[in-house]
Amino acid sequence: MVSDTRPLREILADRKRAIERYVPADVQAVHDRAVAELKARRLAAHALGVGAQSPSFELLDHKGTTVSSGDLLAKGRLVLLFIRGRWCPFCVAQMEAMSAIAGRIADAGASMVGISPQTEKQAFFMHNQHELAFPLLVDTHHLLARQFGLVYRVPEEQQALYSRTFVNLPFVNGDGSWELPIPAAFVIDRDGRVIFGAVEEDYRVRAEPGDILAAVENG
Repeated sequence: MVSDTRPLREILADRKRAIERYVPADVQAVHDRAVAELKARRLAAHALGVGAQSPSFELLDHKGTTVSSGDLLAKGRLVLLFIRGRWCPFCVAQMEAMSAIAGRIADAGASMVGISPQTEKQAFFMHNQHELAFPLLVDTHHLLARQFGLVYRVPEEQQALYSRTFVNLPFVNGDGSWELPIPAAFVIDRDGRVIFGAVEEDYRVRAEPGDILAAVENG
């Protein structure tokens, strides 16, 4: 089980510092350019915002079970966490931090799911390895993330870098699109309305679990 109880921003800062120390500068520059391009496109600003109606969905989870937004919202509020995949250390840190407060989310009468484009097998591996306390849903071909306005195509120089470092997205995601979602966290009210949204082009920045919990509890 995860024992690091620091704020997520501190955990992510540690991971970023480790990358800055051990990853060659030219490799870091590729990722920095990709993030800068997304920010220039203002992709986060065009994502689904607070007050919008959330799309409904039926997706398979990491065990192959169909999960319906309608069924989850019938029980209470719903937390949606869009991530890139198990290969991303920042996604892993976020999922572990959210898993640590999963009990408090449930105590507030809400459900929580992670959502990624990775295959069911990859989602299972991630869930099992990190002992997550909530389901990971499989968003094949980014059908749901696209409705939230989160999807982008990985730049070619970053594709080449990922391929050299064994981040084989066509294999991990089961398609050749080389698309990913930008990280995002949403809280959906029982009527399907978005009451909290945190969308970030920089994959090294994530919503604080405490802010998400506060939205669940207070709206």
